[in-house]
Amino acid sequence: MSHHATPLKFLMPGWFAIVMGLCGLSLAWHRAVPLMGEMAGAGALVVGALAALVAVVLAVLSLVRWQRYPKALEEDLNHPVRHVFVAAMPISLLLLATVATQLTGPSLAAKVLWVVGAVWQFGVTVWALSRWLRPNIGGKDGTPFWPSITPALFIPVVGNVVPPLAGVTLGFPEWSAAQFGIGLFLWPVALTLLAVRVGVSGLWPERLLPTTFITIAPPAVIGLGALQLGAPTVLAWVAWGIGLFFLAWSASVFKRAVSQPFTVPFWALSFPLAAFSALTLRLAEGASGAFQALAMLLLALSSLVIAALALATVKGLRDGSLLAPEPMAMMNVAGAAPDKGAL
Repeated sequence: MSHHATPLKFLMPGWFAIVMGLCGLSLAWHRAVPLMGEMAGAGALVVGALAALVAVVLAVLSLVRWQRYPKALEEDLNHPVRHVFVAAMPISLLLLATVATQLTGPSLAAKVLWVVGAVWQFGVTVWALSRWLRPNIGGKDGTPFWPSITPALFIPVVGNVVPPLAGVTLGFPEWSAAQFGIGLFLWPVALTLLAVRVGVSGLWPERLLPTTFITIAPPAVIGLGALQLGAPTVLAWVAWGIGLFFLAWSASVFKRAVSQPFTVPFWALSFPLAAFSALTLRLAEGASGAFQALAMLLLALSSLVIAALALATVKGLRDGSLLAPEPMAMMNVAGAAPDKGAL
């Protein structure tokens, strides 16, 4: 059967990055309430509701895909790059719980989403890193190692810093802190691996350049999580400075990244920008007018980027360019076999 007749087969877990981006934007608008008033709160509610709707649709379609095309899911899980995007699913649950908690207060539904998401995220992290212990990993005839190290690795590894955003309010401060520690510990490990990968195998492929922006997310979420856990504000400022560096660093490849045909990995820009905007808005409370203006500018930038991504996604779904296999010419990842490197 032609792939045009079975678009559902190509609905990889990375599509949940859309939910992450929308949730991040909702949280950013919520953080803007002290500066903008209830208009920002209404915006947060609308975007949060959209995130929940997209999450439900993707969950249903993913379940149908799993039943109809189990081999497609198996390929995702065994793929050297694509497997890390599985973590976008539990992180989406954690972020949905965070949005619900911050916008409407603690609830049983939010607690269930949070518990499932936190446990699932922990399991995904263990599973993703256990791949490094496979026999012949990185060997001449084994599974390629360095080509699989891309900024997307931060999703399963550093996603563990997300739980405190809602966990403290929902009554799980101890586990929130424990899982936060896992992400905090693994963040420099992932950064080191990323730097070595560039030296050993070169930069990740052009098709993955949008994932460079994922490097902004860890310090941004760490800053927000640290504040939720009661850490001194100065630590959040430290995290903000690191996030600002990675924002400037990622911006250097922005033009190259967006000059390519639109694909789902472009959504890698969304959550990191929104999370950094949320942290900036949080620190802007009581800060100088200039810093508040910067926070509002970042919120506007995040909103525009995510709106553009949403429009491009709708267009791509309409013309059939998204739910389809990538051309073979785009499937090679820094020397990996062609059938191993597609995203």
